[in-house]
Amino acid sequence: MRVVIAGLLAALFAVPVSAEESACVAAGDAVQTDVPLRHVAAAIDSKHLTVAVVGSASSSLPGPNGAAKAYPARLGEWLKHRLPAVDVKVLVHTQARESAADMAKSLPQLLVDDKPDLVVWQTGTVDAMLGVDPEAFQSALDSGLEALHAGKADAVLMNMQYSPRTDSMIALGAYLDAMRHGALQHEVPLFDRLALMKNWNELGIFNLHADTRTIDVAEAVHDCISRLLVRLIINGADLARGSNTGAASPGLPPKDNH
Repeated sequence: MRVVIAGLLAALFAVPVSAEESACVAAGDAVQTDVPLRHVAAAIDSKHLTVAVVGSASSSLPGPNGAAKAYPARLGEWLKHRLPAVDVKVLVHTQARESAADMAKSLPQLLVDDKPDLVVWQTGTVDAMLGVDPEAFQSALDSGLEALHAGKADAVLMNMQYSPRTDSMIALGAYLDAMRHGALQHEVPLFDRLALMKNWNELGIFNLHADTRTIDVAEAVHDCISRLLVRLIINGADLARGSNTGAASPGLPPKDNH
C-alpha cells in the first residue's frame, strides 16, 4: 500500500510543463458551478471571508516551500488578488491517510474553531486506495455535508487527482459516483480535479507520463487548481446574488467571526 501511495504522489510531482499557466486555466472551462454559494457571497459583502481547506496528502506538497506552493496557500493568494477589499483568511487542515469518515468526524469541531464561510473538502483518494466500502464512503460524505450545512458553511467537494501511472491500479469509479451523487444530493459544487488533470494531460498542457526529479510542475498544477477554484468560488457567490451586480445576498446576514 505504501508503494501505491508513493506512486500516486510521485506521479504528480514528476510532470514537466509543456504550456504557459494561462493555457491550463483556459483548459478548465469544465470546472464551473450552477450552485449558489450564499454564505460566501454574504461574507464577501461583509468584507471578511474565511475558508477552511480539508484534505489528505494530495492537498499538500513536500519540501521547505511545499506549504506555500500547495493549492490551499495559492487559493488564499488568488482570492486576495480577486477580492482586494476583503479580509481573506484560508485555514488549512491536511492530514496524510485520512479517510472521508475521519474528516467528517472532525468537521463539527472545525466549524466551532474556524467559523468558516466555506469549506473546501478534498477527499476520496485514501478511501479508494484502502478499498473502503463505497456505501460507507457515501455515508461519510452525507454526514460531513450535513454537518457543514447545519454549521452555516458553504461547501465545495474536490475529488481525486489524475495520474496515468496509477489510473489502472486503483478502481475509482464507485467513489467518483458517490461524490457526484453527494454533490447533487446536498447541492454543493463538485470541483472535478480528476477530469481537469486528465484534460490537461490529453491536451499536452501537462505531460503526466514524463519523468523528472523536480516538483516544479507539481507546483504549477497546484497553482492552476487554485486559480480555477477561485473562479468557481466567485461564480458561486455571483449566483447567490442573482446577478453580477454585487448586490447583497438576501436572507443571509454576515456571520459573526470576531
